[in-house]
Amino acid sequence: MKSKAAAPPRVWQRMLSGRRLDLADPSPFDIEISDIAHGLARVARWNGQTSGAHAFSVAQHSVLVEQITGLADPALSAAGRLAALLHDAPEYVVGDMISPFKALVGGEYKVVEARLQAAIHLRFGLPADRAAGLTDAIKAADRIAAYFEATELAGFTTVEAAKFFGRPRGVHREQLALEPWPTAEAEQRFLARFAALAEAPVFVSA
Repeated sequence: MKSKAAAPPRVWQRMLSGRRLDLADPSPFDIEISDIAHGLARVARWNGQTSGAHAFSVAQHSVLVEQITGLADPALSAAGRLAALLHDAPEYVVGDMISPFKALVGGEYKVVEARLQAAIHLRFGLPADRAAGLTDAIKAADRIAAYFEATELAGFTTVEAAKFFGRPRGVHREQLALEPWPTAEAEQRFLARFAALAEAPVFVSA
């Protein structure tokens, strides 16, 4: 008697928009900004270990990184700033793994994230792969955001934060909104920034 073959594991997620996103082979046609904003507003940075009445969401972090990227380079195109806003967009599917956990599990997760990031970029008119200079600028802004989040919300001393993220240059605490937003507000603010950038008359591929 032949044994019944095991069914392949499910590797797709159904979104509230009705889309079904295949994580093994994500299609740009199955990606909606409403799903991204909804998911990121409900994913907590720092595993939720932050002060305040609300979690500091990845949606708010994304808006923060886009702002810092623009402060560092006021001439950056709308497309470049959109790439900054979407730099953590895959986390609407895979969540926000903290750096210590990433160090333990190794780099396999990066393959899935890279596929998702490429599909997200293509969905919104960006190159699948970011230019090296833009990637460096976004990473620099990400580290600045992490420094301020760490010291203002996550209980790090300035010495600890500087060790892990470097000391921020050219950006000051008073320029940034670090009070955690409620979930609905984080979702709406993320969508507002997306709309402003995606509809900018000067939008060109970065």
